[in-house]
Amino acid sequence: MCAISPANDSQQKLLYRGVTRLIGWVCTATLIFACCEMAKARNRSEAAAADTLPILVELFTSEGCSSCPPADAMLEKMDAQPIPGAQLIVLSEHVDYWDHDGWKDPYSSSLVTERQNDYVRALGLKTAYTPQVIVDGMSEIRLSDPQQCKQVFQKALAAGTLPVRIVALNVATGNPAIIRGRVEVDKDPDRRDADVYVVAALDHAESQILRGENSGKHLTHVAVVEQIKRIARVTKGNGAAQDFDLKLKSGNDPTNLRLVAFVQQAGPGKVLGAALRKSEN
Repeated sequence: MCAISPANDSQQKLLYRGVTRLIGWVCTATLIFACCEMAKARNRSEAAAADTLPILVELFTSEGCSSCPPADAMLEKMDAQPIPGAQLIVLSEHVDYWDHDGWKDPYSSSLVTERQNDYVRALGLKTAYTPQVIVDGMSEIRLSDPQQCKQVFQKALAAGTLPVRIVALNVATGNPAIIRGRVEVDKDPDRRDADVYVVAALDHAESQILRGENSGKHLTHVAVVEQIKRIARVTKGNGAAQDFDLKLKSGNDPTNLRLVAFVQQAGPGKVLGAALRKSEN
């Protein structure tokens, strides 16, 4: 684990901090190694011919956590699509339980913390921590274990996907701006009931950290979650076509935006399909 859970007290933080900082700095290198090894194992001709398969990657992070900047950098590298045959749809989800440790993360959300805790319960994990990575709602990546990272992505590629599309997307300018669109999900008789979500995320964000564990650092992020909204439910054998609207936070630039839609079984459970659209300048 790369950082402590919100349930631990300050003495436990001091005990774990030295070890977790060391682990944090190897996060980027180990995941890149895993991705490269997986790419070598794939047949190049098959990868070139196959359609890319979307894989949802959620990073739970915080600007108040000294182990998180390497994981933030890792997510940016993953956003550059290092895995042949895959479209990595990344989300940077900032928790709020570090906000009392000297720096209030401007991108933090109690709803994100709640989502992370839901994963802890659903996956039978010991605790929530940062940075923590969940792939397709089913697998936790251990960032210090390149072989395990490789296996998780191989499993996700082999699982297949339910086609999801974001259509008719437009942004009504104002303060706040309003994003409107439509999500379409194909029917699939073999899939179980699931919920349809839309996410508004900042394409790029950055902060100059003035206090706390990352004091003095200039941090950058990609795909920073602003809102997650459940808009529809898909029942077995049926598809969905649902309009949505989302209000951006006041002052946010609507051109610095990406929209993600995904279909996820309850729990939260397996992500059956996902789609990404970025705003057009």
